[in-house]
Amino acid sequence: MTDPLDAPPSPAPPLVIVDGANVVGSRPDGWWKDRKGAAERLRDRLAGEGLPGHPGPVEIVLVVEGAARGVASVPGVRVESAPGSGDDHVVELAAASPGRPRLVVTADRELRRRVTELGARVAGPRTVLG
Repeated sequence: MTDPLDAPPSPAPPLVIVDGANVVGSRPDGWWKDRKGAAERLRDRLAGEGLPGHPGPVEIVLVVEGAARGVASVPGVRVESAPGSGDDHVVELAAASPGRPRLVVTADRELRRRVTELGARVAGPRTVLG
């Protein structure tokens, strides 16, 4: 499998945008009982492991929405609370960085279509969950 972030060199590290609600919701582990706690666990996993299989530096942005809003950023993971739709915020972030490699982590088909139209690559939740 090729690295989803292989691209010509860029002055900024690759941007990894994680659709928090979609990734958390991909595993039936009781996340619905505490959505904010589930988002914090995902954030902590990302901060501890980075992007598995990618040894270089990356900028990780975790997008949260709804009951998960208010999760704090930690070193290695910037958390952004979407003011409305999480999907729309993911698209805005991908659109704002056209000159660098971007990877959006989600299983949402419509979101995948929208960000690939912007030149971003996509990967499923297993990319960060193992």
